[in-house]
Amino acid sequence: MHLLLIEDDLDFGRALQGALKAEGISSEWLRRAGDAPQGFHDTPFDCVLLDLSLPDGCGFDLLARWRRTASAVPVIVMTARSGLADRLKGLDGGADDFIVKPFATEELISRIRAVLRRYARQASEQWVIGPLTIEPRRYLARLGAETLKLSPREFQLLLELAREPGVVVAKGALSQRLDPLGEPVDFATIEVHVSNLRRKIGAERIHTARGIGYVLVP
Repeated sequence: MHLLLIEDDLDFGRALQGALKAEGISSEWLRRAGDAPQGFHDTPFDCVLLDLSLPDGCGFDLLARWRRTASAVPVIVMTARSGLADRLKGLDGGADDFIVKPFATEELISRIRAVLRRYARQASEQWVIGPLTIEPRRYLARLGAETLKLSPREFQLLLELAREPGVVVAKGALSQRLDPLGEPVDFATIEVHVSNLRRKIGAERIHTARGIGYVLVP
């Protein structure tokens, strides 16, 4: 596993690189936003560890730039900012996970592995389910020839249902998967997102298994 570490703190960066190396994980370390790559289409990196507070810019700006170019490498945001607004901004902006400093290296490595497992299940460039076409790496979904305008949470919900079309996905499973912070999304919120998604892709394409969960109709 080879990571890109973008972190300006000298002592913290050295310690983190050493801890990763002890786990058999190699990394390239950058300390400035200006040195970061424009995108990751031909990258050797499996994951990016991104600090938000950089001396020449903000990590949120880097993240937004990468997602505009449909860069598919997973990004884990590292920051001392623990406020809910910052966490939501990072996740809605395209981060795959968010970890607050100080943290245990074991937790970070566990989160890296979890994020990579999720991406491994999205290896295909296109998923075709009936008239739906989903491109996980480009954050795109189409119904026929029409590109759907989905919020980040709606897109993630569609992905989770599309992993196994025709199979009921329990609300409890969706609750855990929809928030990589590990803070389960409440069922009422899931129902709102399902309602919005039905309005955009057609109510007949998502069935309710009463008391259990939802199924995407192939």
